[in-house]
Amino acid sequence: MRSAVSDLAQQVGTNRACTLLAYPRSSYYRQQCPPPPKTNGDSRPQPASPRALSAIEREKVRETLNSERFVDCSPRQVYGTLLDEEIYLCSVSTMYRILAKNQEVRERRNQKKHPAYTKPELVATAPNQVWTWDITNTSAALSTSLRGPVTHVYYYLYTILDIFSRYVVGYMIAERELAYLAKQLVADSCAKQHIVPDQLILHADRGSSMTSKTLALLLADTSATSVQALGVDKSHSRPYVSNDNPYSEAQFKTMKYRPDYPDRFGCLVDARTWAQPFFDWYNNQHRHVGLGLMTPATVHYGLAEDLTAKRQVVLAGAYAQHPERFVKGRPMPPQLPDAVWINPPQAKAEVVPSS
Repeated sequence: MRSAVSDLAQQVGTNRACTLLAYPRSSYYRQQCPPPPKTNGDSRPQPASPRALSAIEREKVRETLNSERFVDCSPRQVYGTLLDEEIYLCSVSTMYRILAKNQEVRERRNQKKHPAYTKPELVATAPNQVWTWDITNTSAALSTSLRGPVTHVYYYLYTILDIFSRYVVGYMIAERELAYLAKQLVADSCAKQHIVPDQLILHADRGSSMTSKTLALLLADTSATSVQALGVDKSHSRPYVSNDNPYSEAQFKTMKYRPDYPDRFGCLVDARTWAQPFFDWYNNQHRHVGLGLMTPATVHYGLAEDLTAKRQVVLAGAYAQHPERFVKGRPMPPQLPDAVWINPPQAKAEVVPSS
């Protein structure tokens, strides 16, 4: 707009141009001669105010504010406390200015930081290489909890699952979540499956029973004189990351959606009575999509290869009778995965060198 006024002013004058374009004349003249930049008259720094604290006094104020006594207190609280002790260092605003200069206004404490947890990456290519286990949660908001006959009464289901075969190698229902019960279940399950040292990895979340010293000592014990020498490596999920223990979570979901899963159990014996046929069904009758529609027991005990061959014979016979019905060619039975992962590693992008 100012350039338009300048162009028109050359023809009709400045006053007339501002009137025609409705542009303030005072603004036009002011913009023609902008004010000079503000300076101190020379390059020398301004002298310190006679009222300012000396460097020694400022350091004393900062040390006081960051002392163990006052590190959790705001400057106003420090100011009031020192006044009651007949001590005056400076004003509250000066305390804030000193802290602001050292970037210490928001937080002055040395707070503990959460460690960086590594994402677990586990793989199983055969049964009894990686087990995962969990205990049902007692939260009323979670329907996986085994609710008792009255409110706030829960039963705890401990379940150990082989991730390759999805076979439940051990389970227990108890009235409490205790480390020694978990220790006994793990030891019994390893004995039943004939686990030898350095064969197995036991994965779990970070519950108190899973991270207990009692269980850790049992898993690490490989001494020849020990009755329960396991030599099992342990692995833990990251905090608050349910995807790090997906197979146990999926098994609990399967249990929850069973048609006969009750809303409440009358007593502990009632819960154990219900669980026995459920786990028998889960291991020996439940055909798992991730197992090529085979049961966990079939895969766990090495019967999958023979069953796949029998299925292939049936499909070959069906194809021979009616090949026109198989538009994609010869049918193949569902296959087992070669490996089962917890958090498979991400494939790194291949860098193509520039020509």
